Amino acid sequence: EIHIKEPIEKEVNPHLLPGELLLCEASTVYKYVQEDGSNRGTYGKLVCTNFKISFLDDDSASDDNEPQFKNKIVGENDITLQCVDQIYGVYDEKKKLLTGQLRKYPETLIIYCKDLRVFNFCLRYTKEEEVKRIVSGIVHHSQTPKLLKRLFLFSYASAAPNNADGRNQTVMFETLEDWRDELERTKGNVKYKAVTTNEGYRSLEQIPYVGEFTYFSHLINVFLQIWCWSCHNGAALLKMSSFPKEQDDSTSQMQKAFLDGIYKTISKPPYELLKMDDLSSSLPSLQDIQTAYTRFKQLFLIDNSTDFWASDVKWFSLLESTNWLEIIRRVLKKAIEVAECLEIQHTNVLLIEESATDLCCVISSLVQVMMDSYSRTKSGFQSLIQKEWVIGGHSFLDRCNHLHKSEKEEAPVFLLLLNCVWQLVQQYPPAFEFTETYLTVLSDSLYVPIFSTFFFNSQHQRDTNKSGESLKTQSGPFRFLTVWDWSVQFDPKALAFLNNPLYAEKPKPDRSQRKTARFKHQRQLSLPLTQAKPSTKRGFFREETDHLIKNILGKRIGKFINSSDEPPNSLREFYDTWHSKPVDYHGLLLPRIDGPEIKVWAQRYLRWIPEAQLHGGGTIATAAKILDLMEEVQSLQVKMDEEHSQAVSGDVHSVPLLRNSARLSSLFPFALLQRQSVKPALPTSTWKDLEDEDDLVKRDDEFVDLSGDML
Repeated sequence: EIHIKEPIEKEVNPHLLPGELLLCEASTVYKYVQEDGSNRGTYGKLVCTNFKISFLDDDSASDDNEPQFKNKIVGENDITLQCVDQIYGVYDEKKKLLTGQLRKYPETLIIYCKDLRVFNFCLRYTKEEEVKRIVSGIVHHSQTPKLLKRLFLFSYASAAPNNADGRNQTVMFETLEDWRDELERTKGNVKYKAVTTNEGYRSLEQIPYVGEFTYFSHLINVFLQIWCWSCHNGAALLKMSSFPKEQDDSTSQMQKAFLDGIYKTISKPPYELLKMDDLSSSLPSLQDIQTAYTRFKQLFLIDNSTDFWASDVKWFSLLESTNWLEIIRRVLKKAIEVAECLEIQHTNVLLIEESATDLCCVISSLVQVMMDSYSRTKSGFQSLIQKEWVIGGHSFLDRCNHLHKSEKEEAPVFLLLLNCVWQLVQQYPPAFEFTETYLTVLSDSLYVPIFSTFFFNSQHQRDTNKSGESLKTQSGPFRFLTVWDWSVQFDPKALAFLNNPLYAEKPKPDRSQRKTARFKHQRQLSLPLTQAKPSTKRGFFREETDHLIKNILGKRIGKFINSSDEPPNSLREFYDTWHSKPVDYHGLLLPRIDGPEIKVWAQRYLRWIPEAQLHGGGTIATAAKILDLMEEVQSLQVKMDEEHSQAVSGDVHSVPLLRNSARLSSLFPFALLQRQSVKPALPTSTWKDLEDEDDLVKRDDEFVDLSGDML
């Protein structure tokens, strides 16, 4: 039985952005909303532009009942071309991956998105010619390799007026002055200085250099120690590319000259105390990270209740088999190790990686979030991403595979950072000025090609492609938007969801707060407590240091690098000692990484699954009560201080008022964009087998409460 909503009679046209062109369209397309086994849905028009795939129905023409949290660029039925993950066609009830030229066209089109949405479009009632055009167009424009300047980013930049918000406080680190200010802020200018060695990209390939080794920078391209951040005690966090394993004689001579320069410098301050960590050997490879995430996301790419409840029975084993949470745990542990070295040992740390633009960015960013309260503010976190990732040369184009050139280079490195930061946000909410909703929309912005932030491999590439001479309509350089201007995507009412109303403005070292920070475990979002895998390392940085001394820096400078003489349990002692004390929300933060402390980022991964939502419950219910209380306190403040009534009353509207929280979902504000959940479809083959069991409650690994398994 098919529940049909009559086709729309009035013409609905897509809302096109500046520079956006309609490429193909198909009418009488039926969009399924599969929830309880019935083929419910609605008729509409499916269109493809040079920016997005969009489904238009009669609701698209109405502004009634708009959700509180609405993206002005990408609607709930819009999919940017860069957000398309895979496309399947259904032929005689069999799914087939669609790529390249098609000989036969499917009856149903299934689009899996990188933000984990799943769209099902039935083409059975669409004209054959329209089916050919829309299917071929979608597959071609979203799956085939393309040139950089064919991205919608350039079309939009050449056609849209640049109305950037001048109030953006994010430091872009595009000028020497920005780097000098950062050195001064962290007191790093006592030992380091910003230089213009790389001005014009004559010697360095990707990033401006901050440090002391300027006198031999012309010898080696990117093999320099790059300053990242300085601790309050003067210890610095540095990063450097490793030497290639295979090299010719001329490169060897350059390397020798480089090592001589290090030898002359490393024996005097501030480099006399230095520990090195080769992240390529101490952390999972990019391929391992990609494999784990590919398995992990399959748990959430669900478009019907039957599959959901069938997989729900084996949730724990499936989750553990992905190894995604274990990778997050290992990355957080590495960040704790580096923090211990900087904070306790007062020793400089040098992170080394093949390009110093992937895992180096993850660890250096995490360390700064943990140790620097400025990085836990919204502007500070955005400035951190600019410094370590955008200007730091992370290959967003390749890692996100925006151009579909090579899947071998694809890896969710930036998403791994956001997952790690989310662990800290949900463990210590008052320490962060931003919310998990902020992190979620930031992850979504990876696939919105109107911002240049995540669509280049380096600042060099961005600068060299700013010229608009190749476009007839462009007389000057492109003026790209930055993702940090959130007003482009959201109106002020929606922006309020990105700010944490419970952010602790001032540190309050009170033991009672330490207890309130420990929230009850949500076991279904994490793995059961198990013994952590024993580390194969002999000590803190011991093997990595020995390896680097022999193979990278040579034996001559080995005597200047501290060996790891601390006992093996020093890291655990540091970890346990910190957690035994009250939390200073403006001081050092260490994530809890034991057992079920590492959780699934529910808002991002479960927001499109109605069966996983708890209506009228979850954190949104608590938030609603707290915000009501805050509103009452603020109202009393207005009455007590009439002179500042306007300023205070303005603050009242700075947080969203969540009335009738019983109508909201635990995954608000995203759940409002999706269908309402219905009762679970229990009579699946899996559950039929379980119906005969008398004592399901005792079977921990096979049964989870139906009312909120993944919550």
